[in-house]
Parts: sequence; C-alpha cells; structure tokens
Amino acid sequence: MNATRRARELSLRGIILGALITLVFTASNIYLGLKVGLTVASSIPAAVISMAVLRAMGGSSILENNIVQTQASAAGTLSCVFASLPALIMVGYWQHFPFIETALLSAAGGMTGVLFTIPLRRAMVTESALPYPEGVAAAEILKAGEKDTSPVALRALTGGGVIAAVVTFVSGGLRLLADEASVTLSWGHAIFRGSCGFSLAMLGAGYLVGIEGGLAMLLGAVLAWGGFVPFLTAHEANPANLGPDAHATSVWMHDVRFIGAGMIAIASIWTLGCMMGPIIGGIRASLRAAPAGGRHDDGGDLPLRQVGLLAAGISIVLTGMFIAFLAPFGGVTAGTIGLALTGMACCMLIGFLVAATCGYMAGIVGSSSSPISGIAIVAVILIASLFIGMRALGLFPASVGEHGGIAFCLYILSALIASAAISNDNLQDLKTGQLVGATPWRQQVALLIGCATGALVIPPVLNILYQTYGFVGYLPHPGMDPTRALAAPQPALLMMIASGIFLHQLDWNMLAIGGVLAVVTIATDLLLRRRGRSLPPLAVGIGIYLPPAVTVTLAVGALVGWICNRRRVPSATGSSQVGTMLASGLIVGESLMGVALSAVAGFAGRDSALSILPAGVPPIVPGMAGAVVFAGMCVWFIRYVLRAR
Repeated sequence: MNATRRARELSLRGIILGALITLVFTASNIYLGLKVGLTVASSIPAAVISMAVLRAMGGSSILENNIVQTQASAAGTLSCVFASLPALIMVGYWQHFPFIETALLSAAGGMTGVLFTIPLRRAMVTESALPYPEGVAAAEILKAGEKDTSPVALRALTGGGVIAAVVTFVSGGLRLLADEASVTLSWGHAIFRGSCGFSLAMLGAGYLVGIEGGLAMLLGAVLAWGGFVPFLTAHEANPANLGPDAHATSVWMHDVRFIGAGMIAIASIWTLGCMMGPIIGGIRASLRAAPAGGRHDDGGDLPLRQVGLLAAGISIVLTGMFIAFLAPFGGVTAGTIGLALTGMACCMLIGFLVAATCGYMAGIVGSSSSPISGIAIVAVILIASLFIGMRALGLFPASVGEHGGIAFCLYILSALIASAAISNDNLQDLKTGQLVGATPWRQQVALLIGCATGALVIPPVLNILYQTYGFVGYLPHPGMDPTRALAAPQPALLMMIASGIFLHQLDWNMLAIGGVLAVVTIATDLLLRRRGRSLPPLAVGIGIYLPPAVTVTLAVGALVGWICNRRRVPSATGSSQVGTMLASGLIVGESLMGVALSAVAGFAGRDSALSILPAGVPPIVPGMAGAVVFAGMCVWFIRYVLRAR
C-alpha cells in the first residue's frame, strides 16, 4: 500500500487528459439525454481510454488512471442538467442558453454534490456492504489494465464508436435510413400503436440497463400504448379532429405521461423511505469519524474546514445568481432577496437529502440506473408547493408573478439536479478508489475539477442542439422539421408539473392513477423478490413515460445483452468487459456524430443539408433499410461479444 501511495496520482497530464475525455462524454450524454431521456456512466470507457493513452506516454500508474476516470465520469454525469435547463426555454424565459449563467449554475450545483457526499464516504463506502456495481467494475478494469490493457476491449470501444457514427451519418445526415418504424391501428375509437427505433445508442444503452430493467420498461410501454392510450382515445373527445396518430400522441403527452410521472414519484419516495434509516446512520457515523484538523490526512477526505469554506463560497455564488435571476422582476428588493435566500436554503437542505439518497441508491443499483428523474419530480413538486404556500401567506413577491415563479422554480431545480447527479456518481468513484488504493481527497479534488470542466462544455452543446433540432413542441426557427426535434422528455414533464402547480392546472387524477399503479407494482416486486426475480417499479414508470420507440429499442438492447450472457462460454471471461465497451462505443459514436451533424445543420441553416434521398421515394424504403441495418447490428453485436476471450 505504501508503494502504491508513492505512485503518480493527481498529475497535470492526467487532468488535461481527463478534460479532453470530458469534452467527448459530456457532449454525447447531453445528446443522448435530450433524445431518449437517459444517460450512461462514462467511468469504464474513460478508464480504458486513460490506460491506453497514459501507457503510450509512459510512467502511468493505476492511481493516475483512476484520477482520470474520476474526473471524466464526474463531468459526463454533470450533463444530467439536460433534464431541467431546457425547461427554461419551454416556459419562454430563455431564448437560448446563456453561457455564463448555464455554466455557473451547472458547476456550482455539481460542486455541492461533491461536498455533500464527503461526510458520507466513510459510512457508505469504507464501512458499507453496498455493492456499487459500476465502481467495482471500473476497479476491476483498472486492475486488469495495470498488467495489460485489453486490446480487444479497446478495439470494441473504438470500433463500436466508428460503426455507430457511420450509421448515424447515413441516417441522420444522408437520410438514407429511417430512425424508427411505427404501426398505428384503430378499433372503433380506440387507437393502438407499436413502434421501434433503430438507434444504435439506444441499443447500447439497453445492453447496459439489463434484462430485468429492459423488460420492466417494455411492460410500461405495453401498458401505455396497449391499455391507457386506447382506453382514453376511445372515451375522450377529439375536438381538433386530429388524425389517429396525432390524437394518440396528444393523449399520451397530456395524460398518459403523467401516469408514468406518478409512478416514478411514488417509487422514488418508497426507495427513499427504505433507505432513510441507513442514510441517517451513515451521516452520523461519518460526522463522528471525520477529521477535525485543517491538514490533509493522506488516507482521508478533504478536511471539514476546507469543505466548509468551499460550501460558503458556492452558497454566495448561487445566492448572487438567484438575485440576478429575480432582478428583472421588479428589481432587487427585500422580497426578491428573501425569495433568493429561500432558493438557496432549498439547494442546501433538499440538496443534502437528495445527495444522500442518490448516493445510497447508486451504491445499490449503479449510477446509470439510479432514478434521478424521479428525485427531480419529487423536488419540483416540493419547491413549487413551497412557493404556492409562500404566496398564500403573502411572502412571495407579487412582482415576480406566476411566470417568474415557474421559471425560478426550474432554475433552482437545475442546481439540485446537478448536485444529485454528481453525488450519484461521486460515491461510485470513491468505491473504485478504495478498491485500487487511491487517496480520497485527491479524488475529491479531481471531482471538483471535473465539475468545472464539464460546465464549460454544457452551454455550447445545448445551444447547438436546440438551434439545429429544437425540442418537441418548441422549435426556434420557422420551417424546421418537427419529426427531427429532440424529445427532451424530462424538461417537458418538469415544466408541465411546475406550471400545473402554479396555475392550478395540474391533472392530479393521472398522477394519482400512477401512484396507485406504483403501489401495485411495488407489492408485485416484493413478491417476486422472494422467488429471486424483480419488477423494478421505476423502470415500469419510465416505460410509460418515454416514447414507445425509445422503450422498445432499449428492451431490444436488454434482450441482446441477455442472449450474450446466456450463451457466453465459461472461458470467455473478457466478454462481459468487451460487451460493455462495445455498448459504450455505440453510444459515444452516435452521440458525437449527432452533435457534429447539429453543427453542420447550424452552419447550413437547415437540418437536411446533407440529405441525398431522392424526392418521391416512399417512406417505406428508408424504413425497411433502417430495420435491416438495425437487425444486422443486433446479430453482429451478439456474435462479436460471444467471440471475445
């Protein structure tokens, strides 16, 4: 251990490499999040890239590679602010994403997530039996790479990225392949729809989600489009005389999605209730064991004195941003300052509770599967309800009004989501560090650097994607193709919840139905766990909440992963790592090509600038071509993983 401690760890070249990897994974995660509402952890691919690059440079160590993946994973995770920042566009407060406000809010929120989880490390990582699946996997890859970086795994990462980029260019750029195929059927007034997307990024994400989560999301899609949508379209009026496809989409967007939101919220509260005892115990144990001095303990955390100073500085920055946000609504008055301080208190109090909850959940199910969306729904309901209560008591400034209150609620929520995302990732990285003998305080410094680095990438990527594709229902320029708009599911839902609470227009009946369905699903899950099975309630809610093409494609990816795991021969010990690398490569390749195509379309002024599809070609032709390519990729994925040794 002493020899390991003397190895190179927090180095300048590692920080620079981590920053470069950050550019890649932050951009790709923002694109993937706005397109399908999901992100994936970047720790494992970042570790593989780091081992290959630093080994070529010479003098690398497992500790230095660990710092690089820690920094890169934090920045990639910070991209989760895509779940709330676009909502400020949707409510009409922003017309674009201002660089300084977006970057500062993301960085400050993310840094609070690092600081909140420092007191939790000892109880939740060092002295805990939590599995931390992604942290353990990253540690195993780092240990294997210390002896010999697997060329097969590295080829899988780069090869998957290149193939996905080429397919995305042919489909999204040249338009020769369709993105998805769907079938809409009517039985009387009831409308049914089946869809499947052809996204390789979603295929890779489904592989990482796993078979239980994938099937649970598929069940949610079946309930939504085979049950709720047909029932509601058969019994609700259609005054606008929309076609079957448009009517079904409208019912799903304005009614059925709230059932999914209710399920996600109740499932998150259930998870929080189950974990509250261990969380409180962990906080007490960590505070009792925390170092009191101001000097670094080489084997411990950042001293509490420095943590306190950092927290105070971040609090001042956030308070100043909140005051600046409210200033246009009647100037800087006692009322707006009081409201800004209330927002600051929400960030600190709710943020700490959210950090503890997300960190604990990440320890059980991993960062990628942790339900940050559900936590965000609970948080936005709490903040909006608090403001409504303040307005009833006369404590909410009248000059801010309803529109300003909705926007400010979403602004605070963005800082909270950044905090939740980083805390979700932080303890996972610290578990990796524990297993490889890293220094916790150096990892925490790397996490803070990662937050600052990732925050610089977020505003330009958000602007490029919005100006090129727009969001569903919110297009920045006339004449844009609405079928190419990014779904942005989380921002749309959070905006509707905040607006519904402020304007007293929220359909609580649909939320209540989702809550009841969540209770039934939780009870079913408890029964199945006695038999060694599970039905994750959050995954079912997400299946109702996401578009059907996304959910079905994720389920296909989960099925591909199940086949790979079932048919893997005992000697193929590396195939699991290769499958993870290949899935990550598909995600990164499609996402980066999507961002590049966005830039091209932005310069050209239209999103079909590279299209070579001849006019008059029936839509079924690119649809069939896309289906054939996607099916071929699924078969190739399975064969590639099974050949790994």
